Amino acid sequence: MAFLRKNRVGLALGGGGARGLAHIGVIRALERENVPVDILVGTSIGALVGGAYASGMSPDEMENRVDEYLKSPIFETSAIKAFDQAHNQENLDLTTRIQSYLKNRFFLIQAMFRPGILSNEDFQATIDFFVPDIRIEETRLPFRAVATDLVSGELIVFSRGSLRQAVMASCAVPGAVMPLREGERLLSDGGIICLIPSSVARMEGADVVIAVAVDRDVVTDEELRTVVGIYHRVSEIMSSRLRKVELDNADVVILPEVGDIHWTSFSRAGNLIREGEGAVHDKIHEIRKATRGLKGWFKIKGVLKSKPLRRAVN
Repeated sequence: MAFLRKNRVGLALGGGGARGLAHIGVIRALERENVPVDILVGTSIGALVGGAYASGMSPDEMENRVDEYLKSPIFETSAIKAFDQAHNQENLDLTTRIQSYLKNRFFLIQAMFRPGILSNEDFQATIDFFVPDIRIEETRLPFRAVATDLVSGELIVFSRGSLRQAVMASCAVPGAVMPLREGERLLSDGGIICLIPSSVARMEGADVVIAVAVDRDVVTDEELRTVVGIYHRVSEIMSSRLRKVELDNADVVILPEVGDIHWTSFSRAGNLIREGEGAVHDKIHEIRKATRGLKGWFKIKGVLKSKPLRRAVN
């Protein structure tokens, strides 16, 4: 049986859409290197991958599940695939390009009349595909999901309740997925104010924090010729500022080379997972230095559920 150490290691998985599939490779490499993790905190796609893993799914199982998802009717008919195709049109024939264009226009028009392109019901099917129907308290590795309350502007940290609902709230990307109503709260993507949840891992009792950032670099050569392009650029700049604050709060920062991959490009899953593994390899000496002196190293998959950590919100 695993035992608690005086010094705890927290793994903070950041948001970034499909780029967050690199988290699977990061976790696989950490397992291979026997790096200890006592609490896992996720924002957006980090919450999805982290929630699946904390509930007992291995990295290999997660990768297989991603492959199954990409072949499933849930993905084939989704707005996510339509946007993915739009950003990879050089690989499509003329007919498919036209279909992709029309789908995108349809979804964008929908967004003008409701708070998200995807309804909660539609997106819930994606969450359910990866995350089991259990409570956060039942995960075998302590887990937290981060969301934003659009009403109060506050950071919400889920430490109990439905795992699926917590992940759903954390993944509700503004504009893409409708915010999740919970009492007086209107919950949306945790990445709005906490893109990489290093501070939450620290708040929850981690003495050593390993942060994984999978957002795009703020540098761009893109011409800002449309309102949408300018809006996205402004969002990236604001996120980069918040990103720096969170990464400054981490002991080790892992940066998979995700390049300028679009957040909907789930078809790049294999490459992204490999990048995650490679990024850990590049930082393994730094990781060992940060965790030097910690007793009771063990593989993450061998951890049993431990006592609640210091502070919980929600």
